[in-house]
Amino acid sequence: MKRLVAVMVVGLLGLGLAYGRCFAKEKIVMAGSTTVLPIAQKTAEVFMDENPNVDISVRGGGSSVGITALIDGTCDIADSSRPIKDTEIQKANSRGKDPVAHIVALDGIAVVVNKSNPISKLSKKQVRDIYTGKITDWFQLGGNPGKIVVVSRDTSSGTFEAFGVLVMNNEKVIPSALMQASNQAVAQIVAQTPGAIGYVGLGFMSKELKPVEIDGVMPSKETVLSGKYPVTRPLFMYTNGKPQGVTKEYLDFVKSPRGQDLVETQGYVGLK
Repeated sequence: MKRLVAVMVVGLLGLGLAYGRCFAKEKIVMAGSTTVLPIAQKTAEVFMDENPNVDISVRGGGSSVGITALIDGTCDIADSSRPIKDTEIQKANSRGKDPVAHIVALDGIAVVVNKSNPISKLSKKQVRDIYTGKITDWFQLGGNPGKIVVVSRDTSSGTFEAFGVLVMNNEKVIPSALMQASNQAVAQIVAQTPGAIGYVGLGFMSKELKPVEIDGVMPSKETVLSGKYPVTRPLFMYTNGKPQGVTKEYLDFVKSPRGQDLVETQGYVGLK
């Protein structure tokens, strides 16, 4: 009798373990760019709804944070609004990692001012002069007298890196600039500060902000897709080597027509 009970217990334990394995969720961990974050969140939400055996966790922190996490092996996908740097590739290779880029969308970096500001057009040079401190008052640009409050992304941001290349010609941002960790924070300060200027991804545009033309072109999906808008960049998801298994399935979904439709719903430009 005791032997029979023992066999039954072992059998039940085996069934329990098998049951757990059958229903254990496959996990994907994503981290990085706050610009890519809305794309990652929306596509992950839909993918999980259609694949209940998959659990995807998504967090921001900035492009550099995501790439560092990929190199350290603490995430499966690094979201980035800039290309990976040579130094990061070297560091990854030294740890046996092979970062592979996947372009998932296009984006324009919109230069925005407070809605009360009459300024509607700026050149890239004027924006650069504002961010380097050569222009400090809106009066110098034909606007109402008032100090310009410069708002920027912080140095861990891929948007900061892209802005530095596309607009700043790698000149340094004025030390008094208000450095922010997210697009949302930049947008909030500009919306609440009459003299402020900032820059955000297209997906963070709202009726609370006033975009300005850059070199005569307004930021929009159409001008980004056509290449007319001068502050345009691709958005990336990076994996360690070619993606496998459920990570590949998710990335294939993001790049599919359906996934790109979701990209468009978040205010970005799909790969069409």
